[in-house]
Amino acid sequence: MEEKRRVFPVWRGIGASSAVGWSQGWGRCLRWEPGSQERGSRIPVFDYPVWLLFCRRGRARLREVCQRGRGAIRLPTDLLNLKLPQLFDIHQVPMVFREDSIISGYRHPQSSAMDCVLSSFQMNNETINIWTHFLPTWYFMWRFLALCSTMNFLNDSYTWPLLVYMLLICIYPFTSSCAHTFSSMSAESRHICYFFDYGALSLYSLGCAISYGYYVMPDCWVNSWLHQHFVLIAIGNSLFCTSMSCYSSVSLLLSFQTNSLKTDKRFVELQFPKRSKALRTGAFVVPFIFDTVPLFYRALICFWGGGTPSDALSSHCYHLLFAFLTCFLFTAHLPERLAPGRFDYIGHSHQLFHISAVVGTHFQMEGVVADMMSRRAWLQLHGATPSFLGTIGALAVSVALNLAVIGIFSAPLLWKSRPGSAQQHAHREQ
Repeated sequence: MEEKRRVFPVWRGIGASSAVGWSQGWGRCLRWEPGSQERGSRIPVFDYPVWLLFCRRGRARLREVCQRGRGAIRLPTDLLNLKLPQLFDIHQVPMVFREDSIISGYRHPQSSAMDCVLSSFQMNNETINIWTHFLPTWYFMWRFLALCSTMNFLNDSYTWPLLVYMLLICIYPFTSSCAHTFSSMSAESRHICYFFDYGALSLYSLGCAISYGYYVMPDCWVNSWLHQHFVLIAIGNSLFCTSMSCYSSVSLLLSFQTNSLKTDKRFVELQFPKRSKALRTGAFVVPFIFDTVPLFYRALICFWGGGTPSDALSSHCYHLLFAFLTCFLFTAHLPERLAPGRFDYIGHSHQLFHISAVVGTHFQMEGVVADMMSRRAWLQLHGATPSFLGTIGALAVSVALNLAVIGIFSAPLLWKSRPGSAQQHAHREQ
């Protein structure tokens, strides 16, 4: 009689003698299977029942599997004693980490990088913020790869504005997800993480301007002064957006010494919170208005002139609707302002702001692609051919300039976080 040791139903992975997948019936378990008859040896089936951790009494069952498996399951021993980071209420964290009307679910203000990663799998007030931009990153990557299979981005210069745009709509949600993940490592890290987030958003506004300038520009504006200088002005707007948003973000700097907390209140966000919010909002509204002026004009001509909206224009209008909703959610802090503490984990405005922004970007992408394809013949006949300098070159220059701006604002924070800097500052005050 064939000897089998059955422990618990698991996924059959690579290493089993049969095909990869779920094994049948009660045989869905961890077991040893005989090797070849010539050798007469037994080989382990490398099934990894990590999902047991999420079952009821799953940790105890996983420990039993590890004991009876005799090393066949090669899981880290620390996995059994894994503890998720502790969460705090608003009065337990420094002011710089506090969010308006969010009472609980805060992570430790000096978390390690591993704690930050683990917190993305733990329900806290940043979890959905992380995932609502991390998952859309892969959706936009999938759309980008699909376009790569149908378009010649290397040799067809007409597609270069779309290439720049698709790269940036993949970058900005990923950067935002990373910023929300690692923003609880320290006060300085929080600022620097969001500096990169603001920089990615300002570059996204440049990508919008490049794609709009070549694909969405109204017929009567093609080859006008605005059309010829559209990308150059957008580069300036990108720098303005990054600089102003970083300036409005710099606020409370913290210095932890033993159990005491020292603060430096010479920064904008603490002394003038409303002004800081207005500056940050304006920093993103200005590039948005400039980028969408051609689109507003096309929409007005179509609706007031009695024209029939195209599929591209319909997608653009949906994008504008979600863009206004995004701005409203960012500034209004609803619904958590109506019921503080009720929406700490699910449903607060920043989560809704992320979702609205991603949905709006989806419609914008559909509109840009539709305009690019439907207007290609006319634009190539009447408009200027996209150049390397006006597309990829403009992106490279903007990336360098924005990184320089981020570096300028980050340098004082990095110096402040040095171990000896706090003691030198205290000595000077004495």
